[in-house]
Amino acid sequence: MRQELERLKELSLAEHLARLHRRWRNVAEIELAPLGLTYPRWTALWKLLRLGDKVSQKVLANALEIELPSLMRTLGQLEEQGLIERYCCNKDKRARIVALTPAGKEILKTIETRIIQVRMDLLEGISPTELSEFERIISLITDNANEKLAKITSTDL
Repeated sequence: MRQELERLKELSLAEHLARLHRRWRNVAEIELAPLGLTYPRWTALWKLLRLGDKVSQKVLANALEIELPSLMRTLGQLEEQGLIERYCCNKDKRARIVALTPAGKEILKTIETRIIQVRMDLLEGISPTELSEFERIISLITDNANEKLAKITSTDL
């Protein structure tokens, strides 16, 4: 038990994960920079595609796990690039729908090709079994964090 406590003091898994995220993000940004796409822009496009296109700004912000005001600037930039369009929802005039333009759909083909290559490069040397185990562990840590946050939030009320 003492060794385990000492290891937890020395090893900052959160720091390693944060560093990994930053490096991964940097590689992707460098790869997509020639397309005029920053991380927020390409991830918004990617998520929009995965959500099935034509979703509300709020749904997109929630899926990206960011605040709606943070997303608004990115959407404005994507609109200026002609990659998305926004319009009022027929059912709720307060809601704005985000849709990919034909140019947005076209650039997503290039994004997908480049991001898949980045993923292949960064996961080189990791077996499918190891990757599955890593994903399982990350999911478990995430679930534990969500549980902890839910407990903290419920006791604050």
